[in-house]
Amino acid sequence: MSSSGSPSSSCGGGPCGACKFLRRKCVAGCIFAPYFDSEQGAAHFAAVHKVFGASNVSKLLQHVPEHKRADAVVSICFEAQARLRDPIYGCVSHIVSLQQQVIQSNH
Repeated sequence: MSSSGSPSSSCGGGPCGACKFLRRKCVAGCIFAPYFDSEQGAAHFAAVHKVFGASNVSKLLQHVPEHKRADAVVSICFEAQARLRDPIYGCVSHIVSLQQQVIQSNH
């Protein structure tokens, strides 16, 4: 994911982060290119690939309307990183923690 949270440029200067991680040629129209830049994208995609698999994420993104894909990628990356930290609960443990903080701040 580009550092600004918006889609990055397509495969102009080299492979996107996903193709770089998968060690494959990044073709025009690569579904991952707008969302996983060459710099930090490989590290983010590594977590996504480990948890969900590249093929599954590709299929999922094809079913998401293009104007919503950037948000979907942010969510997928967050869930993948949460799953690696906590394989059982994933992002649910973070949600519960935030809920507890809200409850404590109200008392």
